[in-house]
Amino acid sequence: MPSFDTRVPAVLMRLDQNPFHHGTLGAVRSLGRAGIEVHTVVEAARGPVGHSRYLRRTHPRPDGCRDLAEIQRLLLQVSDRLGTPAVLIPMDDLSAITVGQLQSRLTGRYLLPEQPSGLPERVADKAELVGICQELGIPHPRTVIPGCATEAADATGALGLPLVAKWSRPWLLPEAAGLRSTVLVRSADEARELYGRSAEAGSRLLLQEFLPHGRGLDWFFHGYSGAGGECLVGAAGRKERSWPVGAGLTAVGTWLPNPAVERTARQMVSALGYRGILDLDFRRDTATGAYHLLDFNPRPGAQFRLFTDRSGTDVVRALHLDLTGRAVPVQATAHGRTFVVENYALLSALSVLPSARARRADRAAAHADGRSGAADRSMAMEAAWFALDDPRPAYAMAVAWGLHAVRRGRRGLGRLLGGIATDRRRGDFGRHDPALPRTTPVLRRGRSPAATAQGVPVSHRP
Repeated sequence: MPSFDTRVPAVLMRLDQNPFHHGTLGAVRSLGRAGIEVHTVVEAARGPVGHSRYLRRTHPRPDGCRDLAEIQRLLLQVSDRLGTPAVLIPMDDLSAITVGQLQSRLTGRYLLPEQPSGLPERVADKAELVGICQELGIPHPRTVIPGCATEAADATGALGLPLVAKWSRPWLLPEAAGLRSTVLVRSADEARELYGRSAEAGSRLLLQEFLPHGRGLDWFFHGYSGAGGECLVGAAGRKERSWPVGAGLTAVGTWLPNPAVERTARQMVSALGYRGILDLDFRRDTATGAYHLLDFNPRPGAQFRLFTDRSGTDVVRALHLDLTGRAVPVQATAHGRTFVVENYALLSALSVLPSARARRADRAAAHADGRSGAADRSMAMEAAWFALDDPRPAYAMAVAWGLHAVRRGRRGLGRLLGGIATDRRRGDFGRHDPALPRTTPVLRRGRSPAATAQGVPVSHRP
């Protein structure tokens, strides 16, 4: 293991409200096992991460806190309590953007990469990312940024259906609006209606060509770029399972070599002058074989622990080493290492049981990429939640996850019974219009039928 400066604590900040964010737990364990004092700034201390033996203290932030001055005051209060400069690590896009805006005001209190001004916000903005990819010649799905509802509807003809709709700045979406950061649009009317909610979303609507998903097509790259402008550590991984199935966050991932993805990521980091931790998402176009960049996340990906090399170094440890003046060891790759997020992997496995045809397709994809024999299984597997040396977060997650499922089940049952009671009062119970399906979608609380009609979720990243 590298030599860490354990006199310098670490503060992990997450402004997004997500008590099941396993990436935060991974960072707590990674730094804590190295002997570093770890603090978090998250929604509450009672979440599963708060049960980790490696966490010194949680500094709760106010719910829905997005005010820049308030966040600055909170971070300065945490610094006062620590009494020494600390490494500050944003764990979500909003935190990364906020820290970038506060960087000059946190000087002397926190150690941060010398990031070009405004760059985290620029790469996280999906509309800006389109221009960056065009400028650098990086493959990216064909995209239309409509200026009116008519242009949104016309884009369905230009790009074909279905197409992907994204809000350029998803961190601005109001929590109660029922809007998703990304949806699949299946008609011109859906595109037109979605554009009509632009003011509510707080950012521009993007309509993108849909690249079909499939086994072995989704890849990601995690890295850390130091002051010299090069990736001191960086590697590619393949998404084996996701939740929601086919397009969601990584439920199971494997560290595998992918020269095309790795080369594109490193070239992009160098061209932009990006500093710090990054997480990129790619999808291979089966028609051309090109890997299209889908997202640039200026922070650790939730599955960053997949890329723990043979010396124990990951992107979070690399950042702490670099910012405290310690040498970052040359990355000792561990191809074949697997990372499993237990709760999402179970849901994914239960939703889609792989057929013999799917297994053959997966093997064919591996052979086509030349990776069937590249895996070195000696590094085995790491679970997101359970660890022998820190079991309590897994138990707390299981309990909280079960209660969460029960609450959702009760709400769904309540809506169902409410609908039956309404039908009885109207005298419609037992009747069925042959023009309608026998089961209709159950609306989520706070969502209108129009919002539901926008489509099904395409992607979601913690």
